[in-house]
Amino acid sequence: MIGLSAMFVMLTFLSPSFLTSSNILNVLRQVSTNANIALGMTLVILTGGIVLSVGSIMALAGTMSAGFIALSGLPVWLAISLGLLAGIAVGLFNGFVIAKTGMPPFIVTMAMTSMARGLVYVYTNGLPVRTLDPVYNKFGNGYLGPLPLPVIYTVVLYIVVMILLYQTKLGRHIYAVGGNREAARFSGINIARVEMVVYTLIGFLSAVSGIVLCARMYSGQPTIGQGAELDAIAAVILGGTSFTGGVGTIGGTVIGVLVIGFLNNGLNILGVSSFWQLIIKGVIILLAVYIDILKKKSRKE
Repeated sequence: MIGLSAMFVMLTFLSPSFLTSSNILNVLRQVSTNANIALGMTLVILTGGIVLSVGSIMALAGTMSAGFIALSGLPVWLAISLGLLAGIAVGLFNGFVIAKTGMPPFIVTMAMTSMARGLVYVYTNGLPVRTLDPVYNKFGNGYLGPLPLPVIYTVVLYIVVMILLYQTKLGRHIYAVGGNREAARFSGINIARVEMVVYTLIGFLSAVSGIVLCARMYSGQPTIGQGAELDAIAAVILGGTSFTGGVGTIGGTVIGVLVIGFLNNGLNILGVSSFWQLIIKGVIILLAVYIDILKKKSRKE
C-alpha cells in the first residue's frame, strides 16, 4: 500500500494529467481485465500451482462469443454463456489433468496455451470476428452511473471470491493444500477436487475478461491475451501471495493489480517505450519473488 501511494505521488508530480477523474476511471476499466485473471491466479498460486494459458482462454472465450453472434446469429445471452462455458471447460480440463496425472501445472497449462490458441485460429481462420450488436458491445463499454460496467463486474467477482475464500470450507482447504500438501492429505482433504475447482474458476474468470475485452473492441480478436499471464502473476506476487502457496490475500492482489495498472498508465503518459515496460515488469516479478524468498528465510530463522 505504501508503494502504491508513493507511486501515485510521484506520477502526479511528473504528469498533471495522471491524477484526473477521467484517467483514473480509464485505468480502472483497463485493469479490470487483469484483475479478474489475477483473482483466479491468486487461488491457483495459493494451492502451489500456476496457469500459463489464461491469455489463450481469453481469446477462445472472446472470439467464440463474438462469432456466435456475428456468424451464427445466436442471441447475445446465449453467445456469452457459451463463451463462458468454453473457459470453464478449458479450466476444468487443466485441473483434471493436473489432479489425476500428477503432471506439473507449468507443463499442462503451457500445452493448453498452444492448444487453446490453436482452436481460436481454427475457429476464426486467424481473422478478427467483427460484431456490431449493441447489446454485446454495451456489455464491455457500458456504464452504471459514472462507473464502467467492467469495473462493476470485477467488484462483484472479488466480493464473491472473498466470501468463498474466507467464509467457506473450500477456502480453508485451498490454504491447507498450498501450505502443506501432505498434511492436507492426511487431514482427509480431497486435493484433486480442490485443484479442479480452482483451475475451473480461473478458466471462468479468464473467459469473463476475454468476453468483456472483445465486447469493448467490437470484435473477437484471436490475438488478445498474449502475455496476460505475466501481468496476472506479477500482480499476485506483488500483492504478497507466496509463489510456493499457502500464504496470500485477495486484498493484497487488489493492491498488486492497481500497482501494475497505474504503473503501465504512468509509463505510457511519460512516453516510455512498451519494450522497456516489458523489461520493467520482468524485473518487478524477479524482485517480488526474491523478497518472498527472503521473508520465508527470516520466518524460519
